[in-house]
Amino acid sequence: MRSTIPPAPKRAAVMVAGRCLSYLDFGGPGRPLLALHGHFGEGRTFTRLAQDLGDSWRVIALDQRGHGHSDSAPDFSRTGYVEDAAAVLEHLGIESAVVLGHSLGGVNAYQLAARLPGRVDALIVEDIGAEVDGNLSFALSWPQRTGTRAELLEELGPSARHVMNAVREYPDGWGLAFNPKDMNASQQHLNGDHWSDWLASDCPALLVRGSRSTVLRAEHAKDMTARRPRTWLVELPTGHTVHETAPAEFDAAVRGFLDSLPAPVSATRGCSG
Repeated sequence: MRSTIPPAPKRAAVMVAGRCLSYLDFGGPGRPLLALHGHFGEGRTFTRLAQDLGDSWRVIALDQRGHGHSDSAPDFSRTGYVEDAAAVLEHLGIESAVVLGHSLGGVNAYQLAARLPGRVDALIVEDIGAEVDGNLSFALSWPQRTGTRAELLEELGPSARHVMNAVREYPDGWGLAFNPKDMNASQQHLNGDHWSDWLASDCPALLVRGSRSTVLRAEHAKDMTARRPRTWLVELPTGHTVHETAPAEFDAAVRGFLDSLPAPVSATRGCSG
């Protein structure tokens, strides 16, 4: 039975190569679940999910490099993101965890399973494919600082609703909790064919797709599910950011998947690569 008392997150950090990686640890006695957000996001986007899961799962929501409260990095390579996720698990003494990722975080999740299979018990991948071809160059025109919050939102235009949680007040004005140049570089590294990583592990996996998503096509999602063992597909009536725009349905799908997982039996558990 899930706890009726929402867990209170603790913000903590680990230093990796001189950089601060910040994360929210929702604590509790449950099995660990590492949550990885998408571009422009941060760990707190998974607060509702952590509260819904209660003390059955210990959710650790990372602010990935260059996002939220974490420092930027010299590069935004695939290897760099995977090493960051592994470093947080190592720092917390977690031998393996279920790993959930949205968009950018979804690729990071299944690449972590491919490259460090002993670290991952199961995967939850939200609305991203095994082939990625995105473009965030539009963000390069966003202002670095404005005098007021209202001015920043006005200059962001239609994009403002997608980055509201990243708006911050700094000593020199209002800005965002990331550098658009970093986001553009990160997307360029994310683009490509990642089928080998998607197929490299066979632990249980849930692929969640928004039925109105323009990022993950229905045919591609079905192909990903068919080609990888022990993979289930759930489609929900929303767009790319499923966990925010259909939170109740997303949480129910995740909870059902997690409830179906076998209990860990040894320290050597995890995906096989």
